[in-house]
Formats: sequence, C-alpha cells, structure tokens
Amino acid sequence: MKIKPLPPLNSLVAFEAAARHMSFTRAAAELNVTQGAVSRQIRHLEEYLGHALFVRDKRQLGLTQTGNQYYASVQEALQVLADATGDILQWRPNKQITVVTSNAMASLWLLPRLPKFQDAVPNIDVRILATDTLKGVRSSEYDIALFYYRKAPAAMSATPLFRERVYPICSPDFLERQALDNPEQILGTTQLWLDSSENWLTWKEWFKSAGMKPMEPRRRLNLNNYPMLIQAALNGQGVALGWEQLVEQYLTNGLLVRPVTTELNTEAHFYMLEPEEHARPKPGVEEFRDWLLEHAREEQHYSGETSVATSS
Repeated sequence: MKIKPLPPLNSLVAFEAAARHMSFTRAAAELNVTQGAVSRQIRHLEEYLGHALFVRDKRQLGLTQTGNQYYASVQEALQVLADATGDILQWRPNKQITVVTSNAMASLWLLPRLPKFQDAVPNIDVRILATDTLKGVRSSEYDIALFYYRKAPAAMSATPLFRERVYPICSPDFLERQALDNPEQILGTTQLWLDSSENWLTWKEWFKSAGMKPMEPRRRLNLNNYPMLIQAALNGQGVALGWEQLVEQYLTNGLLVRPVTTELNTEAHFYMLEPEEHARPKPGVEEFRDWLLEHAREEQHYSGETSVATSS
C-alpha cells in the first residue's frame, strides 16, 4: 500500500526544529543552513498543507492551532524514524555520550583524566569532538560542551567548573639560558602568543594586570593552537602563558616551570554547557556530569583561589 499523502520531508525537519526552538534563527544554526532556507522550507510546507503553521509577529514567533497539533505528530514521527535508524546502525544512545570541547581542554585536561571516568563507569562510551569554537556546532551533535568563556553563552545551561590562574611558564632549559627574575625581563626574551578570536587572555592583558605598561616583546612566536603553543614551550622556544588547570601535569613532573611568581586569577570560567532543549538527558550524560562536577570541585579545592592580580 502506498503511503500518502506525504509532505516534503526536508520541510518537516525544518518545521520541527523551528517549532522546538520557536526561532527560525536557532533552527538554522542547528541545521547548519541559513535562516532564509528555513523560512523557505516552512513556507513550502504551509503551501503544501494549505494552512499557516506559524503566527509571525515582529516580537516573537508562535504556532497556530494547526501548527501546534502538527508539531506534536511530526516530532513523534521523526523520533520513531530516528529510533529505527539507530537500531539498524547499532547506535547506543544511552551508552554513548558526545563531549565537544576545545583542542586545549581535550588534550591537556580531559583526556588525562578520562580513564578515571571509564574505570568508574565502564558501560558508557565517550566520544570527544574537538573544535576551538562552539559556533557552527549543532546542539543535536553533542550532549555536553566544555569551553572557556568570560561570559557564558545565552540559551544554554551553563555550570562553572573552575576559574583559572594564569602565569608565565617555560622549560627548565629555557630558564637556564635566560635571566627571568621578574615580569619585566620577560619582555626581553621570546614570548609565545596565542592567535585566537575567542576568550583567551593575552600577554598585553596579563602585563596590564601585573601593573606594567604593555609593550612589544623583543621576539614573539605566534601560534593559533594552545596545545601547539605548550609544545613550543616544552621545546624551549619561549615563555608562554599557562592556564593552571591545563598545564598542571607539566609543572608537577618538572617539564615546565614558572620563571616568576606573578599570577592572574581570572574571573572567566571553564564552563560545562548543555543545550536547554535536552530536557531529559541520557543516563550516561547524568553520570558524566556528576563525575565532572565532583572532579572539578576537588581540583579547585586543591589549587585554591589566591592570586597576586585579578582581572575580569
């Protein structure tokens, strides 16, 4: 028996996302298309049905009575289709969680600690998606995000994990070749700079917080990736700014050292972020969240909150 009438399926996906977010803009971001594309798909669906699905107001978007009834059915149908597809792919939705985070957080903080979670919860698989910005990543692609922000992004559930102390770091060999007894002397050597449009603290901000006039260093090496910048410091190529939680293991084992004691306690945080539409997270997500918060509390208590300089 032929199934009919069937609406345009791409339009159904756009409609479901727009109705769930109650926003064409957020639906477009999730689907990785333009707002105009979402609007066209929904208009196409409305023309096919012969009924308006949305009440378009300048201040807010709303569903018509027909749209509200149709949304419930469309969402249920798409979920049934997704479940059936997952069964064929042998996808384990309650046994696998996806964590999206920066390359720095993934390689320098999360991966070294992840075996503790895997030992404690061996039945949960963790998938890590590393990217240096959350922009362009659809909320449906991950369960938890870990990023450093001066201000947590809106429209997400944001839980602060820890603030960061930031201080200069270099290799022991580099320190032996340089006289670095105070922050001013760092200007006379090679500084390792992170090229990033995100929220990372810059050398200029660090010097200003330390009560010094920001000046250009004698030499600088620019890198656009924090793990690569730390590797350059390990190689003895210059002085970098170290985020305590990210470089702690290198300081503990002596591969990196602090040439001066001046440090900055930032008011920004590493956040655990969850899309608000994930009202009922998978069981694995809850276990990972609990482990993450407990681990962050332990490390924050260990590192303390004292600082020489502060900044927001």
